[in-house]
Amino acid sequence: MFEFDQYLGFLAFLIILTMGFWLMIFLIGFVVPYWLGGSIGEMIKEKREARRKAKEEKLQ
Repeated sequence: MFEFDQYLGFLAFLIILTMGFWLMIFLIGFVVPYWLGGSIGEMIKEKREARRKAKEEKLQ
C-alpha cells in the first residue's frame, strides 16, 4: 500500500492546501471589504473637497 514517505507527502499537501483555502476566505471576508470601504471613503472626501473649492471660487 502506502509507504510512510508517501503518507507524509500527502499530509503536507493537504496542510498546504487547507492553509491556502483559509487564507483566501480571510482575504475575501475581511481584507477586501476593508479595502473597498477605505477607497470609497477617500472618494467621498475628494468629492467634498472639490465641492468646497468650487464653492469658494464662486464666492470670490
